[in-house]
Amino acid sequence: MRQHRRTLRLLGSLLLVAMAASVTGAAPAPAASPTPLDRVIPAPASVAPGGSPYRITRGTHIRVDGSRETRSVGEYLAKILRPSTGYRLPVTAQGAGGIRLRLAEGPFGAEGYRLDSGRAGVTITAARAAGLFHGVQTLRQLLPAAVEKDSVQPGPWLVAGGTIKDTPRYGWRGAMLDVSRHFFTVEQVKRYIDQLALYKINKLHLHLSDDQGWRIAIDSWPRLATYGGSTEVGGGPGGFYTKADYREIVRYATSRHLEVVPEIDMPGHTNAALASYAELNCDGVAPPLYTGTEVGFSSLCAGKEITYDFVDDVIRELAALTPGRYLHIGGDEAHSTSHEDYVTFMDRVQPIVAKYGKTVVGWHQLTGATPAKGALAQYWGLDGTSAEEKARVVKAAQDGTGLILSPADRVYLDMKYTKETPLGLSWAGYVEVKRSYDWDPGAYLPGVPDGAVRGVEAPMWSETLENSEHVEFMAFPRLPGVAELGWSSAASHDWERYKGRLAAQAERWDALGIDYYRSPQVPWGGSGK
Repeated sequence: MRQHRRTLRLLGSLLLVAMAASVTGAAPAPAASPTPLDRVIPAPASVAPGGSPYRITRGTHIRVDGSRETRSVGEYLAKILRPSTGYRLPVTAQGAGGIRLRLAEGPFGAEGYRLDSGRAGVTITAARAAGLFHGVQTLRQLLPAAVEKDSVQPGPWLVAGGTIKDTPRYGWRGAMLDVSRHFFTVEQVKRYIDQLALYKINKLHLHLSDDQGWRIAIDSWPRLATYGGSTEVGGGPGGFYTKADYREIVRYATSRHLEVVPEIDMPGHTNAALASYAELNCDGVAPPLYTGTEVGFSSLCAGKEITYDFVDDVIRELAALTPGRYLHIGGDEAHSTSHEDYVTFMDRVQPIVAKYGKTVVGWHQLTGATPAKGALAQYWGLDGTSAEEKARVVKAAQDGTGLILSPADRVYLDMKYTKETPLGLSWAGYVEVKRSYDWDPGAYLPGVPDGAVRGVEAPMWSETLENSEHVEFMAFPRLPGVAELGWSSAASHDWERYKGRLAAQAERWDALGIDYYRSPQVPWGGSGK
């Protein structure tokens, strides 16, 4: 009889569990531990774990305030969570509990946020929509990696209890994509934007022109795109963005809180333009289109007035398409331009950028001329770059020029990991994952004043990269480390702790369909072996 009563009690308990599952929409699941709050990348400024986790269920709502910006972030979050959870997750301004996104005054700055999690729900608070969006990226990483999949997964969907307070170290956390050596479609660029957003990157630098291809339509000089954009490295068909295409990239990036920084490289790296219009050449003779990978052989004619008419038209049209604050004018590897002509050119061109309401960004060779007031110089030298060249950059910073740090032997994502890497180049050396992460932007160039370093950027040159799979293999796993250098405090940088957090990202990349380099320096789990 006692055995019979025990059996009845067991059956009753199972019935209650089943009834609870039917109410919440969650099937009974094995015990699971939520991801600890300090396991995300970039490392948050402050983590205080504690209390019960929150569980996303069929009854969860995403609650927003009445602002359009907050609703937009809420809809973005819902689109990520719905396919994998199978839940409706309505975005609403009504009720309480669930996942709440709110704008409020506080010590958040332009991009910071606070995330509070407990049994009753998760609340992300920020002063601006960018902060809410970055908080959502943290929430994504606190959920199981299967949340990234596009089909229903079993869960459970737990968020660890506690509080994260987070603000970025630097305001410029960029990634550059070279669409000139090889052309990448709008959809391919969008895919990269989504990957950048996951790690709180906030600048997309598009290298839109080079010797091998001109990639943006300019109405006043139409052959730039139709002829200058008709090929690429290796002789492929190339391509270019119509103005509508470019606006769509800008719109999409803006929806992910990335600012597009367009680059027209000049006076060097200009063969595609010189081939398109003979009059831009000093001798009036157009060279053939170029599909190789050498650098430093081309130059706009600094002594011709039509050169500056051309630059004015290009900058005017590009500035009108670009809502962001910056326009990059290149300036690197102008080996066939005399120093005198280079200085003359930059003295003429920088005021044109200001004329159309933008701030100049240039590669650090700009410091060999006179950078405009407020200009930013992007340093791409090596650890072993000459003391003279470094001193010139440091002096410019001391005189008020802001710096973006992109040392090639640290964060050029197109550098091979090892000599066996099938893609990429090695002129700056081999850049394994630890080397890419293990440096401090604030101390990299001694003598640079506090505040002169505006941030970091990871360039991706595409001489050897032809598709999204190539880009992703070279970006991952190095890109998250560069993002952490830009976001997290210097005190938080510790390779031994970081590599464990990095290894945990592998399952998420698998869920997102991202290929990546299985560095032996990282203790990958099962999916990373």
